[in-house]
Amino acid sequence: MDARASAKYLRGSAQKARLVIDMIRGKNVNQALAILRYSNKRAALGIEKCVRSAIANANETAEKANISVDPDELWLKAAYVDRGPTKNRRRMRPAPQGRAYREQRHFCHVTILVSSDQPGEELKTKTRTPAASTKAKRGGAAAAPRAKRAGLKKETAESSETKTAASKTEAKSEKKAGKASKAASKLGGALRRRKKKTEE
Repeated sequence: MDARASAKYLRGSAQKARLVIDMIRGKNVNQALAILRYSNKRAALGIEKCVRSAIANANETAEKANISVDPDELWLKAAYVDRGPTKNRRRMRPAPQGRAYREQRHFCHVTILVSSDQPGEELKTKTRTPAASTKAKRGGAAAAPRAKRAGLKKETAESSETKTAASKTEAKSEKKAGKASKAASKLGGALRRRKKKTEE
């Protein structure tokens, strides 16, 4: 069972809040609360409130569905931070020599998803097959899927490899036969010369 909580318009930039969120993502709720409690980051206070809100939402949805859920077994399934508005929230800061620096007041939105399922369980998602295009319905080259084309390419590559290997073995056998015939002709020539010498 999943429960969700979000905290919007928290003071501070999303980049700084993500440093805190990365420390608690995927951990048990008690571990996450302990990390947030003793963290020195300013964003940790708002994120801790959001985690507690998610735990309370999980308890309430479990009571409504008549399901028993132990709050200590909950874990943070997902946690992410979105950037909030900065438009029309610019301020001026005094700077040296009568200048003024413009600074933006950043805000962020934190969303936390808490689950009671085991962390190792994989959610089964339905895979949707893509609809056939009009070209594929008409037939022709577009009708053949890419996998088959890739298979044909592999088959042609394998056949070309086997042909080259066969041609190499044939060339080697021809070389061996040529060497053997040369050796035999040399032996035959030597034997003829010996016969001639003996006859003389």
